[in-house]
Amino acid sequence: MYLRFGFVSLAAALLLQLASASSHGSLTVNEDEGLHYLYPQAPATFTHPGVLLNRAQLDFMKEKVAAKAQPWYDAYKAMLKDPLASSTRQPKPVATVACGSSSMNPNIGCHEERQDALAAYANALAWYISGTKSYATKAISFMNAWAKTIKGHTASNAPLQTGWSGASWARAAEIIRYSGAEWSTNDITAFEKMLWNVYLPEIIGVMMEAAQGISIFLNDASSYDKAMSLFTPRVPAYIYLTTDGSCPKSAPDNHFTSCPQIQKYWKQSTFPTNGIAQETCRDFAHTGYGIASISHIVETSKIQGNDLWTGDVGTRVRYALGFHSQFEEGASVPSWLCNGNVDLKKGKVDFAITEVGFNALHNRLGIEMMKTQQLTMENRP
Repeated sequence: MYLRFGFVSLAAALLLQLASASSHGSLTVNEDEGLHYLYPQAPATFTHPGVLLNRAQLDFMKEKVAAKAQPWYDAYKAMLKDPLASSTRQPKPVATVACGSSSMNPNIGCHEERQDALAAYANALAWYISGTKSYATKAISFMNAWAKTIKGHTASNAPLQTGWSGASWARAAEIIRYSGAEWSTNDITAFEKMLWNVYLPEIIGVMMEAAQGISIFLNDASSYDKAMSLFTPRVPAYIYLTTDGSCPKSAPDNHFTSCPQIQKYWKQSTFPTNGIAQETCRDFAHTGYGIASISHIVETSKIQGNDLWTGDVGTRVRYALGFHSQFEEGASVPSWLCNGNVDLKKGKVDFAITEVGFNALHNRLGIEMMKTQQLTMENRP
């Protein structure tokens, strides 16, 4: 499961302390069952590249790696050593990806799709940073192979599988398309058709990170707006603040609405402090994936003109990172939390994904985040 976020973590370790976004979006009020949310709308013109990383951030990384500055240089070297960045790796596209529970039983093309999308992203980053054309060619080969082959996803894990892969495809494609990598117009069109027909319909109401990134690559303002209108009220339903009341909020599209229902779903009966997450009592690995995905969406939203880091969403991410980081760093688990038993085992490596939120909140906004900083530094290459 680590590789789902592996290259995102390495790329995030190279993030810079810069304000991003040259375009300006707008905010719209959405009312649902008495709750009021502000969600960012698509800008008049999308910023490209603009999924997780913009051009200024990519150029900053390139300069730091060229100067062998840390931690960028070691993170870059670690990325190149991973098998996914190997020059001998070949794409393994499948026409119909069939993924059951946990993408197993069946597992037809599930691993191959996720890994090939990550490989495309790794090679796209390597191309931009190094200027070595073979990396661009390799990234394009993965995208072209799947665009020419895949027809759909089936079985119970189809939306998740589509979202995991789609998020990486969008990041890779943005970098390649807008960096002079000589990706042909016909190949780009085929890739766009794949995203339109195979990915976006499957994830538009479910996997917001992938939906946002794909919408940007397709310059699809309508899908972007739909993704963000669903995302914004879901964050309070995933990360708790004491200002929410005695129980976490319910998302407008969630059928768990009463406090007892929410308590049962979260496996948590009391909420005495900020930062508890919907999946805290499941395990810290899945909680980390959730917090990371929120962070990626918020960072991309900033690039596209709306800075959510400074508002309610950013506050929730800050508290969630700090709350979970303290236990990863050895704090005793109180008896009221998950009956005194949390699963840290799966989360130790995965919490390298603190990078995006830590960079935005600490480096850019100057917020003190001691435990998050400690965990972040420990997980760097």
